[in-house]
Amino acid sequence: MSQKAIVLDEQAIRRALTRIAHEMIEKNKGIEDCVLIGIKTRGIYIANRLAKRIEEIEGAKVSVGEIDITLYRDDLSKKTANQEPLVKGSNIPIDINDKKVIVIDDVLYTGRTVRAALDALIDIGRPSAIQLGVLVDRGHRELPIRADYVGKNIPTSSSEKIVVELNEIDQTDQVSIFEK
Repeated sequence: MSQKAIVLDEQAIRRALTRIAHEMIEKNKGIEDCVLIGIKTRGIYIANRLAKRIEEIEGAKVSVGEIDITLYRDDLSKKTANQEPLVKGSNIPIDINDKKVIVIDDVLYTGRTVRAALDALIDIGRPSAIQLGVLVDRGHRELPIRADYVGKNIPTSSSEKIVVELNEIDQTDQVSIFEK
């Protein structure tokens, strides 16, 4: 794979997350009864950054949790050929019943990761609403899933790959397109 372009740098990611935080506050008329749930791995770091921005804007904290959707994937057998799935565990420190849960992920592609997250959340509790926030929407949906909050729409071909790198694990903040 070779890098084709950097589509979001550190400043662009920061601006996108600030805009998403404002949109979440506006849509939900504040953050009361809202919970951010990051999908492992990069979704949790984006959720934490959004929670920090929301606190700076609203002066109040929003709860953050993390969910591992490994065992809920419908394509698990394809991805783990002859390997046991690596389950990292979920950590949702608040009761999500009757809460507005905002699921956060780095890239929305086919919709299968989000579908798995929805299944996992419903096994945990009964939220009053579930919303979706993503840093990048690259298209190519296989399921009828749409994000409520999008940092950037990046139309791609199926031969391209979106790579999100975050300081917390990659020591850099950027989103790139790679060609296979």
